[in-house]
Amino acid sequence: MKIGLFGYGKMGQLLDKLATEQGDEIVARIDGPDSDPPLDQMDVAIDFSLPESAFDNISLCLKAGVPVVSGTTGWLDRYEEAVALCGETGGALLYASNFSLGVNLFFALNEQLARLMQNAPGYAVHLEETHHIHKLDAPSGTAITLAEGVVENSDYPAWKPEEAPGLGLPIRSIREGEVPGTHVVSWSSPVDRIDITHTAHNREGFARGALFAASWLVGKQGVFSMKDVLNLR
Repeated sequence: MKIGLFGYGKMGQLLDKLATEQGDEIVARIDGPDSDPPLDQMDVAIDFSLPESAFDNISLCLKAGVPVVSGTTGWLDRYEEAVALCGETGGALLYASNFSLGVNLFFALNEQLARLMQNAPGYAVHLEETHHIHKLDAPSGTAITLAEGVVENSDYPAWKPEEAPGLGLPIRSIREGEVPGTHVVSWSSPVDRIDITHTAHNREGFARGALFAASWLVGKQGVFSMKDVLNLR
């Protein structure tokens, strides 16, 4: 594949390394505003930029007919605009809050557990996510996806940050050290607790999953997620 990288922080650099090792070609490394990226050279674009840049990057790619994989979180207030633009252009867009294959299997497990827990009264659910101190958004996109998976499969009406007032499924966000990412979903009752946990050992799983998704997306049209990539629907 010929890949354009939008965002060249730690994830972009890791994508560069792994893609090159597996025989792909990086045709652009865009880290900041670029008025003329070589879109005509790209088979696919992978965006791990900043929240304020993501929608513009996605729009630029879709209008140029370049399939785009987006792993940037914090821009989803404009997601429906991106979906509409993808339809208008006949393009391809794949967004995921987390591209780790293990995390996406964890998402499916979380949804199944939420459905099972509807038959067990007396349990309350709580989410906790821990990331490195450089992470800009909280809760993490992965935690929000987990929370939405519970809300869609239970009686919880919504989720909320733990410190926010009101009712809702609480998410606790911890920022410490260089933690790549740990997510825990806990169902607690007065007599016991059920925990499911995903712990990332490093960022490589995220990057390899994004490259896998990019290869899958080439030649397709429409809006997709990792559920489509892994056939989890």
